[in-house]
Amino acid sequence: MTIATKQNINQRVADELKLVTGIDYYIVHRIPGRIRFRIPLLAHDPDYAQCLQELLKSDSRVLAVRVSCWASSVAIKYQLPDSKNDLTPAYLVRLLHEAKIRKTHKSQIPSQTVAASDDTGVKLPALATVLALLGLGFPIPRAIIGATVALAALPIAKRAYASITRSRKLNIDCLDLMAIALTSAQGNLLTPALVMTLHEIGDLIRDRTARVTEHHAADLLDSLGHYAWVAQPDGQKKRILATQVQPQDTVIVYPGEQIPVDGQILRGKALIDQQKLTGESMPVVRQVGQAVYASTLVRAGEIYIQTERVGSATRAGASIELVQQAPVHDTRMGNYAAAIADKAVLPALIFSGLVLAATRNPARAASILTLDFVTGIRVSLPTTFLAALHHATRHGVLIRSGRALEKLAQVDTLVFDKTGTLTKGDIEVVEVETVTGRLSSQRLLSLAAAAEQRLTHPVAQAVVKYAEKQGIEILPRQEFAYEIGLGVRAEIDGEQVIVGSDRFLRQCGVPLDCLYEPHRCNHADCPHHLNCRISAHDSLLYIAVNQEFQGVIYYTDPLRSESATVIEKLQSEYGMEIHLLTGDNQQRAIAVAAELNLPLSQVHAKAFPEQKAEIIKKLHNSGKTVAFTGDGLNDSIALAYADVAISFGGGSEVARETADIVLMDDNLSSFLEAIAIARETQAVIKQNISLAVFPNLAALGLATTVGLHPLAATVVHNGSAIAAGLNGLRPLMHQDPPRKDVKV
Repeated sequence: MTIATKQNINQRVADELKLVTGIDYYIVHRIPGRIRFRIPLLAHDPDYAQCLQELLKSDSRVLAVRVSCWASSVAIKYQLPDSKNDLTPAYLVRLLHEAKIRKTHKSQIPSQTVAASDDTGVKLPALATVLALLGLGFPIPRAIIGATVALAALPIAKRAYASITRSRKLNIDCLDLMAIALTSAQGNLLTPALVMTLHEIGDLIRDRTARVTEHHAADLLDSLGHYAWVAQPDGQKKRILATQVQPQDTVIVYPGEQIPVDGQILRGKALIDQQKLTGESMPVVRQVGQAVYASTLVRAGEIYIQTERVGSATRAGASIELVQQAPVHDTRMGNYAAAIADKAVLPALIFSGLVLAATRNPARAASILTLDFVTGIRVSLPTTFLAALHHATRHGVLIRSGRALEKLAQVDTLVFDKTGTLTKGDIEVVEVETVTGRLSSQRLLSLAAAAEQRLTHPVAQAVVKYAEKQGIEILPRQEFAYEIGLGVRAEIDGEQVIVGSDRFLRQCGVPLDCLYEPHRCNHADCPHHLNCRISAHDSLLYIAVNQEFQGVIYYTDPLRSESATVIEKLQSEYGMEIHLLTGDNQQRAIAVAAELNLPLSQVHAKAFPEQKAEIIKKLHNSGKTVAFTGDGLNDSIALAYADVAISFGGGSEVARETADIVLMDDNLSSFLEAIAIARETQAVIKQNISLAVFPNLAALGLATTVGLHPLAATVVHNGSAIAAGLNGLRPLMHQDPPRKDVKV
């Protein structure tokens, strides 16, 4: 069966099932062992996403599932023991429908576990508290209040039992259960009800925080080309999925298209933009016999490529694999306090036991168990993070997790990619300079722009844009010939114009005179020799008219307007060590470092993706907390290995989804806001710890010596928890104007 026949069958089955199930979806790509669906329902129904993930994982043939609600997609990796056991699209689509049925069924049964955490979890302790309070003034049977308290404590008892039997350790739930049991045994039902209510509120905040900051990672392989034109044996060209291309296939790539495979050029010549892969701001010329890589863009020319590697085997795919293998950190914020709480269990238990043995007073022991020091932290810490993350979004900064916020406050070393991060990533004309005594700069620019019009090279586009900005008329172009990687020859206004490199002018028989002196420009005797400028800047475009050299146009990839200010503040106000890391050449890297006052020892040029990751790891291993800022596919590995990864909303999808922090308005100044918010959050957390610990410590002293009623102990530690929680909300008190320019 041919590939085309399989595709037709799969599509027909998919269309039929779509009508039956009522679920809108389509298959993004499918290769043996892996399939990816786009399902719009995932974007606005997290319950369906959860049911689908659980259902897929329950199938023994499914090896891995990646559900991305943000990207409305699910990627499924499955085993292929034999052809009979291959999971067909029809079977998987039926699972999509079954997940919808299960989700609907669960939503109709509120007693299910799915709803319990957000519904019953808080309601039962709250009901117990209300009944206990009413019982102080109304004749409510204590049996009813006690039964409600017992039901509310049942989840705590289950967790404590599971911790003892499965993990073989005491956790905070064991401590809570003992305090509830002791106070309830003394007939005090209000105290345990209040304790459980506050704890459940803290857990609810923690779970909410985890959902808000869930990592919406899109499938990184989407950054590679989706389709490819493949030459057929009969001479025809066929458009197929890039994942279906086989090694040795001949792939044709046209101007403006992305190269979908790694391979060698069999025929043709092209100007290729490799910025996503290598970070080089300038396109390169590739011709027969030279290698080209997936994810790069053909600016001009048409090439035939003999395929060598496809998909994850390409250089871009290998970068993605390295990203996925990089150290992965938990993004759930609610577990910080749990770790602290678990460490406090045994000391609190031993201390309360000693007090009980010495005083024979269960109330004092219950008070000590109640004063666990961590309730305030459990409630306030996730609240603080949630408030800080919300505050950051108002400054145009998306921070994906509490861990990222915490690490950002500790960063002492910042590594920046150059192209597109510190620089604009777009070529701009800086100056037009003419040979003394010949054409004016306006006439020279007019002729050059006329020759360069409608060419796809970024320098040509920059020249035309600069001429238009200067109000110079773009003259019509008659016959012209464009030489990829060299320049263009054209007839403009009755004159023969040549625009390109110095080598191109020499090939055309044009001698290069000095711009300032009336003699030929020789490197040995001319202080203004153009080649000196070339070696320093590599940013000159030469123009000749009627076989006579007339002048040059200077161009560059300029710094972002805010780069210098941001770097200066990071160094002076925050005392950070700044590194420049780029795949560009040494001369350009040094020139940018000089503009930003960075020492040459902190400049790393000609760095491929793997080398960037090595530099990040080396800095990290030296004891530094490292943040890396980049925006391209070539930066994704370094982003994955950094302690804090930072990218732009307008960056590549891979960089954006790998990053812990995304500057949504594509402005480096927002990063200063992010650091300020992170450090303020760190200060608030320290304040909250003090608010939670010191009142409980004082109450513990009273409970140990003169005695403290369990209800009073509850008021102290719950009051401190409330105070810490309110303090954690301070970032939300800032009245920042909404950012209308932010695009997510």
